[in-house]
Amino acid sequence: MAAPKYLKRYLRVQRNELPALFKISERIPAEFEADMPLEELWAAHSQEMDKYRILRKELETEALRALAYPDASDKLKLLTDGFLELEKASPSLLDLKVAIVDQVLENCHACERRCGVSRKAGEKGFCRLTDVSRIASEFLHMGEEPELVPSHTIFFTGCVFACVYCQNWDISTFPDSGTEVEPRKLAKLIDVRRLHGAKNVNFVTPTPHPHTVLKTVRELSENTPIVWNSNMYHSPEIARLLEGVVDVYLGDFKYGNDACARKYSKVKNYLEVVRPNFEFAYETAEILLRHLVLPGHLDCCTKPIAEWVSEHIPRVRFNLMFQYRPVYRAMEYPEIARGLTFEEEAEAIEIVRGAGIEDLLI
Repeated sequence: MAAPKYLKRYLRVQRNELPALFKISERIPAEFEADMPLEELWAAHSQEMDKYRILRKELETEALRALAYPDASDKLKLLTDGFLELEKASPSLLDLKVAIVDQVLENCHACERRCGVSRKAGEKGFCRLTDVSRIASEFLHMGEEPELVPSHTIFFTGCVFACVYCQNWDISTFPDSGTEVEPRKLAKLIDVRRLHGAKNVNFVTPTPHPHTVLKTVRELSENTPIVWNSNMYHSPEIARLLEGVVDVYLGDFKYGNDACARKYSKVKNYLEVVRPNFEFAYETAEILLRHLVLPGHLDCCTKPIAEWVSEHIPRVRFNLMFQYRPVYRAMEYPEIARGLTFEEEAEAIEIVRGAGIEDLLI
């Protein structure tokens, strides 16, 4: 399997040759009170994010200089070790992000359904979740993309989509199942998994759970790359909070049009939401993009997705996936009530290569 052409920063964090992005954020001092009005917290966030971007650029400039030496790996590790020995700020930019996301839940707009319910008061929107997060499982996953394995994968319950072919429907449709998350305990487990060889922590279906992800990341000690494994339907406010936290967006690009998104996932304005989120992720982190090919959907979904990616976010790792199976309620939709044919798989590869995608995983 060829090494990825992109994801270079992530691979250096994985080898402890660069600090994970949250390690930078937690060293940026922030002045705020958690009960300040949300607009004031956002103003403080904008100010501190400017400092974060400057510090990140300085660190990566130093890393580029180190790469010019024969012992580049040793120099990068020394640079990273020195930075990580610096005292964390208190309160920090990461603390500020936690304060903001807590207020977001009071009038929930974690995703672009923007239900507006007070999840902190126990109200539930489309995802049927309060502010309590639960996980169905966590383990060292050996079946993810090669550059992620072994991946410490944490499956949250609940979802903001309602995909009729969901392979994890037993998790997504029963949000009250699983084990309640305690961020500090989960962070300790993530640290242990990292010490035992995990190359990252991989938060699966995190869109309804940004508060829990941020609170957990804040408690981490180890230099662990953060992977946001999602449908990319989070709100622009959450996108702003994820900058400086998420190293890799493991993002599903499911549909090339809004009609298919409405029909199969009960979601509106799909492209209007996910395209800007992919573009913002492209500017602020790295992307490993997944596209699950649906039977009979090459022209309406695979082709427009490949063309858009090639034009707007070309430097991404593109995983073209043929794992579709007609599970859950898929048999109620005759057009997707079957597996892919070999001809469809071959055509999908031709479409993506023909669009000019350089870093293709099949």
